[in-house]
Order: sequence, then C-alpha cells, then structure tokens
Amino acid sequence: MAKVKKTRKKISSVAEEIEKDFEQGARNTADKIREAKAQIDLGERALTKEQFEDLIDSYLAHTYHSSIDNATADEVYKAVASVVNGQLNVRRRDFNTYRWTIRDIENNNPGVYKDNFYRKKIYYISMEFLMGQSLKNNLFNLDETELVEEILSDHGINIEDLYNCEPDAGLGNGGLGRLAACYLDSLTSCGYDVTGYSLRYEYGIFKQKLIDGWQAEMPDNWLPGGGIWLNARQEDTFKVGFYGHYHEYQDETGFHTYISDQEVVEAVPYDLMISGYKQKAVGKLRLWKAKNSEGFDMNLFNSGDFTSAAQKANRAELITKVLYPADNIQEGKELRLKQQYFMVSASCQNIVRDYVRRYGNLDKIHEHIAIQINDTHPALCVPELMRIFMDDYGMEWDDAWERVRGCLYYTNHTVLSEALERWNKDIIRNMLPRIYAIIKEIDRRFRAEMGELFPGDFGKINYMAPVAGDEVRMANLSIVGSSKVNGVSALHSEILKNDLFHDFYLAYPDHFENVTNGITYRRWLCQSNPELSALIEDCIGADFREDPAKLADFAGSADDPAVKEQLAKIKRANKVRLSEKIAASGGVLTPDPDSVFIVQAKRLHEYKRQLLNVLRIISRYQALLDNPDMDVRPETYLFAAKAAPSYYHAKYIIQLIWALGKEIEKNPRISEKLRVIFLEDYNVSLAETLMPAAEISEQISLAGKEASGTGNMKLMINGALTIGTMDGANVEMHEAVGEDNIFIFGQRADEVEANIRAGYNARDIYNSNEKLRRVIDSLDHGFNGIGFGNIKNYLLNSTYSIADPYMCLYDFDDYCRVHDLMQAQYEDKELWNRKSIINIAGSARFGADRCAKEYADNIWHARPVIEK
Repeated sequence: MAKVKKTRKKISSVAEEIEKDFEQGARNTADKIREAKAQIDLGERALTKEQFEDLIDSYLAHTYHSSIDNATADEVYKAVASVVNGQLNVRRRDFNTYRWTIRDIENNNPGVYKDNFYRKKIYYISMEFLMGQSLKNNLFNLDETELVEEILSDHGINIEDLYNCEPDAGLGNGGLGRLAACYLDSLTSCGYDVTGYSLRYEYGIFKQKLIDGWQAEMPDNWLPGGGIWLNARQEDTFKVGFYGHYHEYQDETGFHTYISDQEVVEAVPYDLMISGYKQKAVGKLRLWKAKNSEGFDMNLFNSGDFTSAAQKANRAELITKVLYPADNIQEGKELRLKQQYFMVSASCQNIVRDYVRRYGNLDKIHEHIAIQINDTHPALCVPELMRIFMDDYGMEWDDAWERVRGCLYYTNHTVLSEALERWNKDIIRNMLPRIYAIIKEIDRRFRAEMGELFPGDFGKINYMAPVAGDEVRMANLSIVGSSKVNGVSALHSEILKNDLFHDFYLAYPDHFENVTNGITYRRWLCQSNPELSALIEDCIGADFREDPAKLADFAGSADDPAVKEQLAKIKRANKVRLSEKIAASGGVLTPDPDSVFIVQAKRLHEYKRQLLNVLRIISRYQALLDNPDMDVRPETYLFAAKAAPSYYHAKYIIQLIWALGKEIEKNPRISEKLRVIFLEDYNVSLAETLMPAAEISEQISLAGKEASGTGNMKLMINGALTIGTMDGANVEMHEAVGEDNIFIFGQRADEVEANIRAGYNARDIYNSNEKLRRVIDSLDHGFNGIGFGNIKNYLLNSTYSIADPYMCLYDFDDYCRVHDLMQAQYEDKELWNRKSIINIAGSARFGADRCAKEYADNIWHARPVIEK
C-alpha cells in the first residue's frame, strides 16, 4: 500500500510539473504573440478625409479622365469602392503576415495546444454566397461611413445614390446562400481566419419579371457594377479534369492510375475581400471562373472552322456562366455536376497546395484546417481530397482517409428527401472516372465497416451506403466522409438523429451536433434600420453592436411608454420608406403605410405554404365582397419570392397571388381594406427595406419541413411579430419570447407524421368545411380572368402521393383563428409595441456571431487568430 501511495505521489508530482510547463509555455507564447502584434501593422492605416478624397480623385482621373464634380454617380461609386477595396487588400496582407507569425510561434510552443483548440484555417465551401451589395457593409465595418458621407456632401452627392449604383451580388438562391454570406461576415468579425469558396457566376440568380403574373427569368448581369470588388489572381490558377479514359495498373512500386484524353479546364480565382466589424482580421471569398486551358484554337479558326474554334472555349466557360442551370433536362443535370466538381477540385487543390507550401508535408493537415461542406453540393470534397492525397502526394488509403475525415464537416439544410442530391452513377463514372473509382472504394469499405456494426442487416447498410442501385447519394457520402454533421435548428437536428439519418446516428452518435442558424444582425438591424439601432443604443448602450447577446437587455424597456411611442414612429417611417421604394420602382400597387404590413418573403416552395396564406386571403376577400362595410383594419399582404425556373407549380402559385391582387384592386371599396402585392425580383437590397417595414412575419411551413429559416430572424430583430408553426427556428423563437409574444398555430411535427400515417384525406376536410370549400371552388373561375383549376386539383386529388401533400387544408381553420387573434391585439398599440420590444430583445440568440463561436468551439475546435 505504501508503494502505491508513493507511486501516486510521484505521478501527481510529474503531472504538476507538466501542468506548470504547459502554463509557462502558454505565457511565453502569449508574450511572443503580443510582441509580434506590436511589430505588425495589422491594417492600422486609417485614411484621413484628405487622403480618401485624393484617392477618389486619382481613380477618377486615371480611369475616366474626370473628377468628382464631373463624374457620374456610377463612376464615383466605382472610385469609392476601389479605395475601400484597396484598404481591405492591405489589411488582408497584414492579417496574413500576423496569422502566420503567431502560428509559427505556437507551433514551436506546443503546450498552447493542450486543449486541442488550434488557430485553424477555416474553409467554407458553398455553391451559393448571396452577398448582396458590398459598399455600404464595408464602410460600416471599417467605420468610414460618416467620413465618406462628408466627402460626398462637400460635392453635393448623396451617398444613397452611390449605394443604388451597386448591383446585388446575387450568387445564391435564398437562405442557403445568405447564411453562407452571414457566416463569412461573422467569422471575420470574431477574428477567425476564414476563406469561402464558390463560383464566379457570370449571371447570378435570375432577375424575375412577371408577365401577366407568370414568372419569366431574365439574366442578371451583375459583373459590370459588382466586379469592382473582385481581385483577379491569375497566378493561382488550377487545372480541373473531366471525362477521359481511366486506367489502373500495378507494378513493383505499387498501384497506379492515370487518365488519358481528359478535357482540362482552368480555374481562375477572383477574390472578394470580407471585412469584419471594427476588426483587423480580413477574410476572403474566392470565386472560380472557368476558362479553356488550351486558349483559342487559331489553327481551327484559320482553317475556316470558326464554330468549332469558338465552341471549345464556350464549352469550358459555360461551367461558370449561370447559377443553377435548369436540371429538368439531361444537359442541365450534367452541367450542375460539372459545376460542383469544378468548384470542389479547384478549392481542394488550392487548400492542399497552400498547406504544403507552409508546412512541407500533410502529416497534421487535419489539425490545422477545417473544411465546412455547406449542404450536399460540395460533397465531392470527400473523394477529391482522397484523390489529391493519394495520387498527387503518394499517401496510402488509410492515412489519406484519416486526414479527409479529420478535415471535413458537413452541414445539412433539409429534411426533404427529394432535396438530398442523388446522381446517376453512370453520369459520374463518365464525367469523373477516377472520382467514381474512389467513391466505389469508399462504399466498399463502408459496407464492410457497417457489416461488423450491424451484422446481417443488409437493408440498413444498403440504405446508409454512398452507392446503391444506380445512384450515388451525396448526403450519405458527406456523412461518411466527415467527422461532424450538424443540423441548423434544434428541431431539425433532432429530426436528423431520430429520423432522416437515424441509422448513421446509431453508428456515429458523437458525430451529430446542432448549430441553430443566425444572421449578421449588424447588416439586418444596424445598417438596414439605423433609427431602431439608435433607439436601442439610447436604451442599453452600444455594446450590442459587437455582442448580440446584449440585445436581450432591451427587454427592460418593454414597459417604457416613451420607448414604445418612439418604436411606433420608427416602424411607420420604415413603412413609408418601403412604399416610396415600391412606387419609385414603377410598382402599380403601393402599400398604404397606415395598413398593417403582413409579409411573407422567402423562396417559393410548396412546403413553405405561400398557398395557405393566399387561401386565407381569398376567404377575407370573399367576406368583404359579402359585406363591403365590414369594420376591419386595412391589411396589406406583401409577398416576395422567386420560383426555380422549372418549378411550374410554384410559378402557378405566384400567378395566383398576382391575379388575386389585381382583381382586388379593381374594386376600390375592397382595396381600401385589403391589398395583395407581389414584390417583383426579390433580392438582398429589397429585403433590407422590406424587413424593417414588416409588422407581421409569416413563417407558416408545415411542421417538420423547414430546417431553420433566417428570414424569420431578420423580421424578428426588426420588431415584426411572428405568426407561424412550431417548425425550424420558430421553435426556439417561441422559447425566446414566450407564448404571449408569438402567434403559433397548426400541427406539431409529430402530429403531422401521425396524421399522414392515419391516412390524411384533404377531400374530407373540403366536404365538411363550408368556408374552405367556397375558397377552393373559387379557384375554378379564378381571378383577374385567369383560372386556377390546376391548384384546386392539386389540393383535392392525389396528384402526388396524397392530395394537399403539405396539409394546407388541415391547418386552415387554426391559421384563420390565430390571424383573428393577431388582428385584435394589433389594435392595442401599447400591447403590440411591448410585444415588438420583447421580440427584438429575444432575437439576441440569433446573431451569427454566436453561430461562429459554436462552430469553432463544438465542431472545428478552432480559436480565433485575433482574440477580443
């Protein structure tokens, strides 16, 4: 016993010495980092007013042979943008110098890593980055808005005119792309070293034009105005190969592969600098442009074959021509896959090349970098990294696989099985033969691993496998090749574990995490709604601008009459601003600022249930037709949405909304009390005016179908009250504000599943509900001369697996009930403004800064380069 005690004492003593060494090492490291920070400028080159104006004049003189007094607004915008972009490039260079300096210091003092939290390089790969406009955001983050306003004012120029010159960088379709943009902003603002990767689409998300209510898609040529922010890096070009003949052979040196007759495309990078709020860190978004690797074929051209000469270049450049080519035809499907691999291959080559240049080998790459796969579009990162590690750097399979899984993390954004990408394996085998061979080997090894875990359960294993039947399943590949999988709301993450990916959860229970989505509240509150931001600052101070958790303190003003009165004035001013914007854009219908603004702004999809909203509006319209003298608060319903080009049912719903609004407008007695306005060509800039003006936020997806949502958060932080189902992040919003400050209706997710299993019959509800039956029957005759019998058929007949697959009819009555409750409470302005304040304060938990920290702490195990 004495020997045991003696041994324990020795062990304890050694442990104490080790701990002291760690602590001393950490102190030494911190001292060295402070010294390095003092020696590196870190972008502290703030421009004076005179310097900034001189740079503007210099740009205008050299580029346009003009001056600030003679230049057009567009020319001045580009001049100011050029100056800001130049500052960001200098800051990025200084930040790079600093981050490598401190990494070298820490690598020589390993005690600092005892918690396994590294200053990792974060890579965020996404097919979408819905960046919106950059000038306003960058001036705000650099704290130069007032400086530039003063310069422009001296020359009689309104800064808003410059903002209006910039097109939206519409490199995304909706929430997925906007979330990616938010995360780049917040990760940079929190001091992390982050790079996003995507494609430099020549045409972004299409411009929407309604012709008799039918959506037509027009090209979005954003580059002439938006390209000023892009910095070409021709020297960093990579080559990406497609097609060809795949060969394998074995010799005395081992197993080898090669591909002959490949079609090679160059990936040319363009960097968009990402500023952080009052932060010396600068991130970047690298966008790849496809280019023919062989250049223009003069021999073909000179021989008279002009068409073939042009086709070779066009075939390559088509890859980055358009965001999301229509995939209802085979050529569109192939182009989408080609886009995905092009993005993934160029990005992975870039990541690995940069790492090897710095560290000399790949031994610890999984400790120093984190690559986030945003949805399944970048799933080919898994086999592509394996290809690079094995084919380019000679790694054995097991070593390569350990590093791939250690580097990759996967965010799932949907519970809809039809939205989980599946590719015909013949397309992949033909286009990407080496990648297909690697995927097949991943599949073989995974099946063997699961065979040991679930012996004899071939059905389960086949369901989980990356390859099954004729398909390669990208979600399965992403899970198998990643070390963490996260959902984007608490409810969504539970559905992943308990339903969609339950078998994977059984196999890898420690792989699943949740990070509820968040928004860059500085953009969606501080910039979009400066008057509200100023009111909040008057009440709780300015700390909330850097720490969203501080917003919770605003709840203390909920019973202050003066604050509530000022809040009401701000809301009305924002409603007027929106009305004026709609009128200025040529909108025939403009909302009355004294009506209640009820907003549903999101991608048009059946599960989001814009159709439920319009069915209820039809019932309101019919009630007013029956009694035009009904005493009701005037209502304005504002819809904003784009439908995918080949999603015809969604387009019919848009046309229904438009036609209903047009018909109501023809009856002045009705339109005084009810207006329906579809806002054409919804984008980030329009949202920045719409969100502050909204009073009711429609978040009415069928429970269990919306992963999270972010529009709900943007509306909430601007003081709108939510009417919604217990779906996605609505669940956590309900938790944040309490039952009395949100309007919840409809089935819960478990009730939806139970009712479907029990045999949901929409026609039974139609037959038993006279009010609803009248609404649905009106679709036959339609509105404004357009019939919508097809939508009636969709609701009542089994066009899909069941009629009314998203259960609009089931939730209709409860939806009407909660709307009536909402309208009654709206008349009590004291009560309404109190609820609005509670919602603004409750949005504290939905800042993207919180998301950045949760990803870093719980998933990547990364610490910021610059710690506040």
